[in-house]
Amino acid sequence: MSAETASGPTEDQVEILEYNFNKVNKHPDPTTLCLIAAEAGLTEEETQKWFKQRLAQWRRSEGLPSECRSVTD
Repeated sequence: MSAETASGPTEDQVEILEYNFNKVNKHPDPTTLCLIAAEAGLTEEETQKWFKQRLAQWRRSEGLPSECRSVTD
């Protein structure tokens, strides 16, 4: 099923990513990112990209700018 991974994470992978995003950390450090990637069966790059996009999406839903690093910016 390489076509699925080329177009993005599968539903099962997204479930793991979402769980970590919501329950563990919205800004995982490199070690945590590596563990999440291994758990989801994705590369660290794919996982980092997903977190970055998901964080921007979350910030928009919270009415925040999608790129700023902290509330005080």
